[in-house]
Amino acid sequence: MEKLVAKSNQHNKPHSTAPLPFIGQKRQIIQVFRNTLDRIVPDDGQGWTIIDVFGGSGLLAHNAKYLKPKARVIYNDFDNFSQRLYHLCDTNRLRQQLYAILEPLPRAKRIDEPTKQKLLEIIQNFDGFVDCHSVSTWLLFSGNQISHIDELPKHEFYNTIRRSDYPTADGYLDGLEIVSESFEILMPKFYHQDKTLFILDPPYLRTKQEAYGLGEYFGMIQFLKLMKWVRPPYLFFSSTKSEFLSYLDYVKEYEPVMWERLGGFEKLSFTSYVNKSSTYEDNMIFKI
Repeated sequence: MEKLVAKSNQHNKPHSTAPLPFIGQKRQIIQVFRNTLDRIVPDDGQGWTIIDVFGGSGLLAHNAKYLKPKARVIYNDFDNFSQRLYHLCDTNRLRQQLYAILEPLPRAKRIDEPTKQKLLEIIQNFDGFVDCHSVSTWLLFSGNQISHIDELPKHEFYNTIRRSDYPTADGYLDGLEIVSESFEILMPKFYHQDKTLFILDPPYLRTKQEAYGLGEYFGMIQFLKLMKWVRPPYLFFSSTKSEFLSYLDYVKEYEPVMWERLGGFEKLSFTSYVNKSSTYEDNMIFKI
């Protein structure tokens, strides 16, 4: 497998965005991630293990394997993104059927009820896999998402459908070890292992984990359990939507033992865009 990956890398570039829609993918700062990974894991990654603990779309794991082909890269696909990729042809086929209805209609405008019912009928009668996350981006107002296709009729529809098929994603998961485990099970297995990097992009505190395969909230208890297993080298993503930096300030002042493990990090900040009128600050915090 390593030889196959190394051979393909001579001709292909790594993806800079996930092949399918995924809220929270790190496409806007992927180059900075690549540069930082080079600082943490030397050369081709021989002898290293890189674990994308909250794997999401697999974009970070994919780039890690491309840049460090000799490393063992574990992609924790807790929300079954690999299943969505497997059915990408079905997703394109469904998009084509819906686009035939929506193409003549105004873009980014609300869809009337008769047209909505036609679209729902196409989806309900579709003879393949229905990717509710992709469908959300085609038919719902910007930023809205559903966790199951049965929730779709409850929403107003908007014509935001993609105009073209998604490109094939051949090789996107090549060389990755794909697991599906809670961080509470996965991280302890590697906590004491040398040359092991934790990549951490958890849900924001007190938010629903729709993009992490669960309909539950990622609350303070889950966050504190996570921080129990964070140790260097680590690479942690947060933003102004979370309270991670405030938590680190607290640790510095009141938890000196934990601060020895977490402190001494570097922080890089970036402006990220939700849409043309909405921005927030993304942070990448890492300790080598």
